[in-house]
Amino acid sequence: MKFDIYSPMDILKPFILRYVISENDLPSAYKVFPSTGLVVGFQYKGQLSTLKENVENKLRSAGITGISDSYKTFKNSVDTGTVLVYFTEFGFCHFNSHPANELFNLSLPLEDVFDRNKTLEVMEKLVLATTDIQRVQIVEEFLLSQLKDIKRDLLIEEAVKIIYQSKGTIRIKDLNERLFISQSPFEKRFRKIVGTTPKKFTSIVRFNTVLESLEKTESLTKICYENNFFDQAHFIKNFKQFTGDTPENFKRFL
Repeated sequence: MKFDIYSPMDILKPFILRYVISENDLPSAYKVFPSTGLVVGFQYKGQLSTLKENVENKLRSAGITGISDSYKTFKNSVDTGTVLVYFTEFGFCHFNSHPANELFNLSLPLEDVFDRNKTLEVMEKLVLATTDIQRVQIVEEFLLSQLKDIKRDLLIEEAVKIIYQSKGTIRIKDLNERLFISQSPFEKRFRKIVGTTPKKFTSIVRFNTVLESLEKTESLTKICYENNFFDQAHFIKNFKQFTGDTPENFKRFL
């Protein structure tokens, strides 16, 4: 298995976190947990599917996955290769006018969101590419062609920054007060740019903080209260929504 990470060029760094070249020789099924940005995948060899309630849904070779508030199960065929593009929390809106929240909990063909001909052109080039550097360059050329000259929403960027500083524990009412904006217009702007509500976004940030804590801390009780869960039952229910497993069982496999 290969999972190599590449950094974007400077002009794309405010909008793209990283690229990943992922290859698997053997078929496997695996879970993907909620993250805080949209992801685009270009499958240059093999087949990728989603699994839900034992039903397999084959994905197109180029697709986009929105922010999710629960885990997804994927299955790859033998000898698969994928270029993954991880957007920053507010990066997607600089490449496409499609409201990010309309992709919430969805995995769609990329041609449903971007120009079909350009999507097909990228895939044709990726199939012919012989090195990972070439593949990254092909994807970056596509992204540069889609990059829009729009003003960054500094208020939403500040909101994301504050949420991370609080490790996902800040109350939305307190966030509104710090930003001097009322809830309704703030939520509308946040959903369109980030892809989900501020409340769900904070819960995803908190979940990822918990994942990091599980690798460092032995006590689940300590993790529960350090991350401002009301009680153990609430902690377990929230964690199971995101992973399909209890914190205790999950920790055994770390």
